[in-house]
Amino acid sequence: MEPILQVSGLTKTFHANGKPDFTAVDQVSFLLYPGETVGIVGESGCGKSTLAKLLCRLLDVTEGTIRLCGQDITKARDRELFGAYRNIQMVFQDPLTSFDPRRTLGDGIGESLRNAGVSKTERERRVVELLEQCGLSETFAGRYPHEVSGGQCQRAAIARALAIKPKLLLCDEATSALDVTVQQQIMELLKELREKEKLSYLFICHNLALVQSFCDRVLVMHEGKIVEEGTTDQVIFYPQSDYTKILLDSIL
Repeated sequence: MEPILQVSGLTKTFHANGKPDFTAVDQVSFLLYPGETVGIVGESGCGKSTLAKLLCRLLDVTEGTIRLCGQDITKARDRELFGAYRNIQMVFQDPLTSFDPRRTLGDGIGESLRNAGVSKTERERRVVELLEQCGLSETFAGRYPHEVSGGQCQRAAIARALAIKPKLLLCDEATSALDVTVQQQIMELLKELREKEKLSYLFICHNLALVQSFCDRVLVMHEGKIVEEGTTDQVIFYPQSDYTKILLDSIL
């Protein structure tokens, strides 16, 4: 089986005037296969979110390659990058800031469909369908981000990510801003969508209980590097690296 995502030697170094260069992601390599859910864990500042932005091409790569569905997207621009976004979408930590506050949720969900040339009538039908698929009524299409709760806004963000039927969802701390009850509801939605839509996930999260219940494999990041990887149970119950052991001891 060919990997849906192949990351090789990925590196991101930030250059600042008068300050030493800082390498946030350092020679990261991994594979993610169709239908698989891979978790990325590590303490704050270890490079998880920078890695997510590199994979979605929100940041330029310093070194290394990113292959998505067999296509090299490392330096993709414009039309080529738009094509890549048909296969990968990102769900951010703060759903409120990921929507334009001046536009309705329906506008935001339908934006990628509009960019793809879908007619207004079909776009409106699909927005309602996507909202309902994510547990929201069609009335939410006419609401603004500030008019809904955090959990409702995150459901709308997931609906938007699903609009063009991607193969891979990248969730960057997608539940960490929510209270425990809503967090669990969002996790159930993600599990349901994984089965129905045959999605793959890259799940960045600091909550190991969620990672354990959701992910097939885990990558542990420390100071920009992958220091350990394996099945979820292997990493959590039989950690090999000293850093993983310290991380687990601090959380569990």
